[in-house]
Amino acid sequence: MTVVGLDHASLADTLRDAGILSDADLDRGLKAPAKGIGEQLDKRLIRLGLLDEVGLLQALAIQRGMPFARIDKGLGDRAMFEVLDKEWARSHAVLPLYRVHGELTVAISDPTDVFTIDALTRLTGLKIRLVVAPAGDIDSGLSQMGGKLSGLSVDDILDDAEDDGGLDLIKAEADEAENLEEIAGLSPVVRLVNRVIKGAITHGASDIHIEPDENTLRLRFRIDGILREADEIMGVTRLPPRFAPAIVSRVKIMAALDIAERRVPQDGRIPVMFDGRAIDLRVSTLPTGFGEKVVMRILDRSAMLRDLASLGLSPRIEDGLKDLVGAPNGVLLVTGPTGSGKTTTLYAALATINSIDRNICTVEDPTEYTIPMINQVQVNERAGLTFGSALRSLLRQDPDVIMVGEIRDRETAQICIEAALTGHLVFSTLHTNDAIAAVPRLVNMGLESYLMAAALNGILAQRLVRRLCEHCKVTVRPTERDLALLEKFEVGDVDLARGEGCAQCTGTGYSGRVGIHELFVIDDCLRDIITKNPTLSALRREAKKQGHLALAYDGLIKAGEGLTTIDEIIRVAEIR
Repeated sequence: MTVVGLDHASLADTLRDAGILSDADLDRGLKAPAKGIGEQLDKRLIRLGLLDEVGLLQALAIQRGMPFARIDKGLGDRAMFEVLDKEWARSHAVLPLYRVHGELTVAISDPTDVFTIDALTRLTGLKIRLVVAPAGDIDSGLSQMGGKLSGLSVDDILDDAEDDGGLDLIKAEADEAENLEEIAGLSPVVRLVNRVIKGAITHGASDIHIEPDENTLRLRFRIDGILREADEIMGVTRLPPRFAPAIVSRVKIMAALDIAERRVPQDGRIPVMFDGRAIDLRVSTLPTGFGEKVVMRILDRSAMLRDLASLGLSPRIEDGLKDLVGAPNGVLLVTGPTGSGKTTTLYAALATINSIDRNICTVEDPTEYTIPMINQVQVNERAGLTFGSALRSLLRQDPDVIMVGEIRDRETAQICIEAALTGHLVFSTLHTNDAIAAVPRLVNMGLESYLMAAALNGILAQRLVRRLCEHCKVTVRPTERDLALLEKFEVGDVDLARGEGCAQCTGTGYSGRVGIHELFVIDDCLRDIITKNPTLSALRREAKKQGHLALAYDGLIKAGEGLTTIDEIIRVAEIR
């Protein structure tokens, strides 16, 4: 064993001063005859069994003013192997340990190897800080990183997807679970999946779709409520369908799902950090005719924590909603389709009244954000913890406010109504087309109309429409259709706008989303009407007499403010 860069002239002093060798052992080594011409002290000490690699590297670290460390198994920055090949790292005896503010700490067995250090700087783009460590520790640490070593890069996949050269290791049909797991751990697959996830988050996507088809593997992002192909946004090349098993298996491994089970749907979760933000990826797999389809819903926890003032409510609706949220008891429902921001609105409502003197409890599936001082229960139907059973238990926990993630059946609806009638304030969500339609929907679930009329305080319906891009927004003249709609809903004269499309909005003319809302406040007059179990059309007529404004009205007002377009309102709201 040869240690490059070791100062042999001061080796004895270094070993003695550092306590690596005792005076007696060092004297024995110094007095022992050399074996052959030119045998250095370090070789003699090792030959006599007085010194080993660890001690020698400790001396080298001291001489060069560097820290020395023993590397525990499992220690290492796995993310760095998106840019570093592990075979190269093993051949050069280096192990990336961790990154802090643009500085990468690397364990290395030969800190005098300037070529390797320069290569690390070039490959990672980071400042390199060295820690001296035994080669055996580094090799063991690399082995803990998992996956087969390979020099194939992500660029090979993205740029040469139609070329079979070098892609045999991931195009093979992998029927055995162990083989498929090994393939999914290869660095190009890992790096491709990471790139897709990072690209989706960067571009503000709410969902990632990975869809194997007969002739292609399609990647799509849902951005601002619209599905778009990833190649439009990220510039990635469409991949052949043979890549699907490896990519889907990689996602399933990250979500702790069973990669051997490909015949039934599975659900999982991947927690990630991105730019200091905690983000959850809710993973759902579905068997299709050409393989498993994967959808990952992106839940940005930092974006969930909002107050009512930040939801884009009109002043009239915001004031009415605050009154409902501050009520001592009753039921407040938020309605709309999946992905319309219902849970965000409920969290904002809870944040408004969250205080030390209130016992607030929630039942959710899933728990999308953890709120301090609120007791949140995650539904687990496999274990028998349903919305109904959880609610019954919560009512024995002396709650003041209860939030139910969704009313899905008669049992849950009945418990919510009974809780409100016994003095609790209850928030929940329901899937209906507008606010007024929630009333007959609950009746159809089997609730008594007189109980519902007594318990319901109000219903908020909402949708999310695409917001016009501020960088390319221009004023336009309303068309005849636009004028007819504005007249029908008595909006009045407004200035409309559209987005021309630019680099900031990737040519769509839209960037981000804004909510449109409809608030149906149930007063005593409406309670009497609901008790008589009216038809939906009769209930709408009565609500209109009392000045109720439809969802489309709020949308048209926002279009007139230049926030969105009438086309968007027509797309998401029912125009009557």
